[in-house]
Amino acid sequence: MKHLIEKHVKSEVVFEGNLLTVRRDTVELPNGKLATRELIQHPGAVAVVAVREDGKILLVRQYRYPIDQVTLEIPAGKLDQGEKPEDCAKRELEEETGYQAKKLRLLSSIITTPGFTNEVIHLFLAEDLILAEQCPDEDEFIDAEAFTKAEIRTMIDNGTICDAKSLTGLLLAGL
Repeated sequence: MKHLIEKHVKSEVVFEGNLLTVRRDTVELPNGKLATRELIQHPGAVAVVAVREDGKILLVRQYRYPIDQVTLEIPAGKLDQGEKPEDCAKRELEEETGYQAKKLRLLSSIITTPGFTNEVIHLFLAEDLILAEQCPDEDEFIDAEAFTKAEIRTMIDNGTICDAKSLTGLLLAGL
């Protein structure tokens, strides 16, 4: 595998924002030539497949500016500096849906798009839910809704649910 490895030569920060950093790196290829790699550094995130006692799964509707669309997704959010994924999953679930989970289990961690970002999303299954209070961040406008597995399968088939983390989480949860 050593014959595949690129060696970091130098980095230039092109943009640094609240959520991410964009870098332009120079790397040495396995053949000794230099190449440029543009990448986005991301703090990581969590996403939660939350299953109520009645078997319904919680999804959230929200407007996603980059695609100019209201989406239907599993609850999710970014990791705060130094935050454990489990703690983030509990926080995001309550903020976005108003539910707390007695049982939380890591399903998997996925690398979203390794061609240009280091983002990792930790996917959790939340069960034994207790209704608390929805408290989204001040810049989040979210509707939480519960759906049967059959309704979710239909929405996957017709493209209503189409983001990668939701599809992957639902698949790993046995849908």
